[in-house]
Amino acid sequence: MAKASGTKYYDPQAYSRFANLNLVARSVVEGYISGLHRSPLHGYSIEFAEYREYVPGDDLKHFDWKVFARNDKRYVKQYQEETNLVCNILLDASGSMAYASKGMSKFDYGCFLAAALSYLMVRQRDSVGLVLFDDAVRERVLPRSSPAHLKRILDALQSSKPSGRTGMAGTLHAVANTIKRRGLIVLISDLYDDTDAVMKALRHFRHDKHEMIVFNLFDPAELEFPFDGLVSFRDLETGERMQVMPRAIREAYLKQVEDFTAKLKRECSASRIDYQFVNTSMPYEFMLAAYLSRRTLAAR
Repeated sequence: MAKASGTKYYDPQAYSRFANLNLVARSVVEGYISGLHRSPLHGYSIEFAEYREYVPGDDLKHFDWKVFARNDKRYVKQYQEETNLVCNILLDASGSMAYASKGMSKFDYGCFLAAALSYLMVRQRDSVGLVLFDDAVRERVLPRSSPAHLKRILDALQSSKPSGRTGMAGTLHAVANTIKRRGLIVLISDLYDDTDAVMKALRHFRHDKHEMIVFNLFDPAELEFPFDGLVSFRDLETGERMQVMPRAIREAYLKQVEDFTAKLKRECSASRIDYQFVNTSMPYEFMLAAYLSRRTLAAR
């Protein structure tokens, strides 16, 4: 791998948690080199796909002599190529991702997760790219598969800080319009934006035949609302402050969070988007290892 051991988000010791796991595409992807994933492009490889009529000049080693002997039909076997995957990781770098009740912020958690997924892709000889965004694309690293490419992604993560307002839907549509080759899209975000608009943007990727994984990050305090007394809350994106009595709004707040996540999960499921609820109190390497294990079992 790249010489990246001194970077903030590169953690090879943590990667041992998923050393024997891969992130394999569930749907057919486009690709050209030998890898882990099935391609819609027909070639001569391992998995039989279908027959087609023999054309003079075809390699006779793929000619089906048994069919010819039985029916006097001239067919060659086509196979489904195993191929590399192109993965684009979209990381929310808006101000709300800076929140941390204790320990690491949602943004740092997302960076560790993006770095781990990038490491995993490169280890599999797959291509991986990175998009950092708030209400616009802030930085983009186009997909590549070389070990040195991992260092470029890690550098981009380390040099970025969460800031700015969320403008997710428009940004996601803009990114979707630039990705022509179908592959895997991984979105890492707290998804604090208009849910209907965000879902419309996610369905844009699905319409273009991309496979999607959404990691929806929450700080534990956002899930538990453990505040007491008179508390002053500051909006991390606008700077606006508001004083509230947590006891008076806790029940309504928790119900709103429950409804928010339930709607996202329901609509992602309906659109065949893999939605993963993430509490950042769980170390990212444990969360990712558990997710990859479940995904592998579900694919069997």
